Amino acid sequence: KQVSVRIQAGDAIFAASGMTIEFPGFLKVYEEGRDDESDEKGQKLPALKQGDKVSCKELTVNQHETKPPARYTEASLVQTMEREGIGRPSTYAPTISTIIDRGYVRKVGPALAPTFTALVVNKLLSQYLPQYVDMSFTSKMEDSLDEIASGELDQVEYLKTVYSGKNGLEAQVKKQEKSIDPNEARSIKFEALPGYDIRVGRYGAYICRQDKKSKEEVCASLPEGQAPADVTVPEVEKLIEQKIHGADAMGKDPKTGKPIYVLTGRFGPYVQLGDVGNEKEKVKRVSIPPHIQPDQVDMKIALELLALPKLLGTHPGTGKEIKVGLGRFGPFVVCDGDYRSIPKTENFLDCTFERAMELLSQPKKGRGRASALKELGAHPQDGEKVSVFNGKYGPYIKWGKTNVSLPEDQKPETVTLAQALKLIETKTGGDKKKPKGKARQVAANG
Repeated sequence: KQVSVRIQAGDAIFAASGMTIEFPGFLKVYEEGRDDESDEKGQKLPALKQGDKVSCKELTVNQHETKPPARYTEASLVQTMEREGIGRPSTYAPTISTIIDRGYVRKVGPALAPTFTALVVNKLLSQYLPQYVDMSFTSKMEDSLDEIASGELDQVEYLKTVYSGKNGLEAQVKKQEKSIDPNEARSIKFEALPGYDIRVGRYGAYICRQDKKSKEEVCASLPEGQAPADVTVPEVEKLIEQKIHGADAMGKDPKTGKPIYVLTGRFGPYVQLGDVGNEKEKVKRVSIPPHIQPDQVDMKIALELLALPKLLGTHPGTGKEIKVGLGRFGPFVVCDGDYRSIPKTENFLDCTFERAMELLSQPKKGRGRASALKELGAHPQDGEKVSVFNGKYGPYIKWGKTNVSLPEDQKPETVTLAQALKLIETKTGGDKKKPKGKARQVAANG
């Protein structure tokens, strides 16, 4: 019999779980190995009843830290939607794409981290339109859509009920919109940040508090990639102090004499050369790479970042300049518009001319482009390649900008060029590609 025991000792309550033997049976003469004694549920407990007194033979202290629940991934979110009866297989991918595109979640590795925008929108809807964020509402709507698909429910009448009915969306919005305070609706408070108010505006999230001396409200922008769970009091206090007093310069540039700052803005930490406010001088800013913490940036690193893009030398074959730089997608080397990414495992600040030449000599890899599963040959109409790729929604045939999904019973490795041409013709209706640019103009002029 599986049992759970609570033992009270003064103000403390101890817990134990395990099993008691109701009828020993074969255990009288046979007992399995004790390899699983560490399993708490497998421990044998003596027969106990409420009110029994026990004596403490030994007391050991073990430290145990609980972990927060894991964030949703795309797979676990789909599993949850399936369990709650929300959506259908054909709607799972568009649903996840929508919450990412609208900035409600941000991908951190495989995990989906919620943003401040998501928290504010969820708070607003939960407070004023709770029925529309209730999972049972969405589940019932899915059932109604199934009834419409089977012809059991009229689609127009259903939409009228949902939107313009007595308790429809239109009536609910008119009823609630007057009671919504815009300033309160776009703000959110955290128990871990007492005295601070986080708000979402046109240019992202920012945090506010009252200045102790002036009693006026002071606000500072939060980095765009900051997850709500990662915001701490020391971090936001540093941002607000920088806003009030301005940042202290870490030193001056030996060439220009301008001050150098390490700051944090909407798009994360960066190094700045010069002061803001002087219209005659252009302030230079360079983002600090993710592998370098802002407090690790000294004058040497700051000057190296501000020197980007840095000239490494000239190409021996073309005479063009070879430079190392830092862009939106990370560090790179470039020569005459030909770019190569520097691997994340390397410190790009130490990149040499020889290493840059080695990277530039490697074949260029298309960003996000998958290799073809099978090359079928050239299309007789224009000579462009016809290939088979594996996509998000299964294998498909690609001809120029035309994509055609393969039938479910067709295996990618068995597709022939003739079969592919037939599928392409079915989708395009046999239309030939329209000429582009000058060719189109010549065609139009005869």
